[in-house]
Amino acid sequence: MIAWLAPGDPPDSFPPVARALRDPPGLLAAGGDLSSERLLAAYQRGIFPWYSPGQPVLWWSPDPREVLFPKEFHRSRSLARTLRNRGFECSLDQDFAAVIDACAAPRAHSPGTWITPQMRSAYCLLHARGAAHSLEVRRGGRLVGGIYGVRIGRVFCGESMFSHEADASKAALEALVRMSLADGTALIDCQMPSPHLRSLGSRPIPRSEFLGYLDPAGAAQP
Repeated sequence: MIAWLAPGDPPDSFPPVARALRDPPGLLAAGGDLSSERLLAAYQRGIFPWYSPGQPVLWWSPDPREVLFPKEFHRSRSLARTLRNRGFECSLDQDFAAVIDACAAPRAHSPGTWITPQMRSAYCLLHARGAAHSLEVRRGGRLVGGIYGVRIGRVFCGESMFSHEADASKAALEALVRMSLADGTALIDCQMPSPHLRSLGSRPIPRSEFLGYLDPAGAAQP
């Protein structure tokens, strides 16, 4: 049985992640709120919110966890050629609101969105507190791709990315990888697997190993 959280519960009142369900994979708790304090407490414990409009807030901690180690990013020849020739310009934290709005916009293969207005407001507050960050990709001054997520110590917890031009989201991820290699970020949390992320080098690791990276004295880079 999953735990139910009330809005008035302390922000850190999550059950141990070992209690997360196997089916659906990683579902741990429901309810509560999206206050900055609760979100930060969740990420520090390897938990993230993910739910659809009309549902209560659902909290997840899957095992295994899909991650991307920066040194393992797969930059194909075609992507390298795109990055050289397309004229993409990357920036950090220049327009967080525009990136999350683009991630929330309907897409051809997915007309709905899990980024509700409540979710948008919550992550914009985290950004104002310096905990959530965006990478923007522009071409000719126009925002064409990006990614946003939450930084917890040596881990960047990726939330969503978007692309309005071919390979623009890959360019955002490549920029995040370069920044991660420069600033000592140990890994990028991808949360759940997908063929797209696997093609770029992501892989699963045990949740216990992932949690070690969230600990300031946690695991070393591979």
